[in-house]
Amino acid sequence: MKPLNFYIVDVFAVEKYTGNQLAVFTDAGELSDAQMQRIAKETNYSETTFVTSLEVREGGYDVRIFTPEQELPFAGHPTLGTAYILQQAIINQLVENLILNLKVGQIPVSLHYAEQAVEWLWMQQKPPIFSQTFERETLAQVLNLEPSEIDRQFPIQEVSTGVPFIIVPLKTHQSLKRIKINKDKYFDLVSHTQGKCILVFCPETYNPENDLSVRVFAEYAGIPEDPATGSANGCLAGYLVQHSYLGVETINLRVEQGYEIGRPSLLLLKAHKNADSIEVSVGGKVILVAKGEFV
Repeated sequence: MKPLNFYIVDVFAVEKYTGNQLAVFTDAGELSDAQMQRIAKETNYSETTFVTSLEVREGGYDVRIFTPEQELPFAGHPTLGTAYILQQAIINQLVENLILNLKVGQIPVSLHYAEQAVEWLWMQQKPPIFSQTFERETLAQVLNLEPSEIDRQFPIQEVSTGVPFIIVPLKTHQSLKRIKINKDKYFDLVSHTQGKCILVFCPETYNPENDLSVRVFAEYAGIPEDPATGSANGCLAGYLVQHSYLGVETINLRVEQGYEIGRPSLLLLKAHKNADSIEVSVGGKVILVAKGEFV
């Protein structure tokens, strides 16, 4: 295997060394599936991405996403982080939009600048699909909480914008902070669900500037807890609009994640309910941390 150029970025960061870490390999066209998986296991971040061609195809760049355990059809922070590196290291000019060709399909990303530097990136996700709901008692056992701590006004539901997640509404921040996953109950639950990962949220926050606080648990994918999850928060955005959580059909929110594991993150959520679908966008900052050569 020839040496590979790589970059490490923090995505949905509030400053350097926060947010969710991502490794991006920009010249991965000659790698086999097995090699990509082994490299993702070696980097051992939540996800690692591989740009498999620097030539634009159907208007976009071909990108594959791997966790340490498996390939994913879509994930949020890898999409934004890879778009940032494509603009910075490959395109080398100010572009307002670019497209990533992922397994789930084409995902457009918009880039917003301040004084010639990328300030925010936004991705438009696939319209959410809503499927099965769950009993409070079932998720309370998985989360090691009391059923009364789960908000009965809103459903516990599986939602997907490319990757399905189980969305759980809690009443208080205290309950969110106390979660401790019961692995036996968790794996029993996800053995018969499409969604293998759980997003839990509440309307109380660490930072008063933020609107919601979130935790995401993805043990099935080899990630006990994720510091910032764009795909899951896209599902959450759709859920909030679908069930009128805030009493409106259009949202523009600041969501915090990762505080409990020492990686504070900020995700921006926008969603709007149309006559026949819901438009969802997720945004955040990307900060370059390192670059080098994988030999």
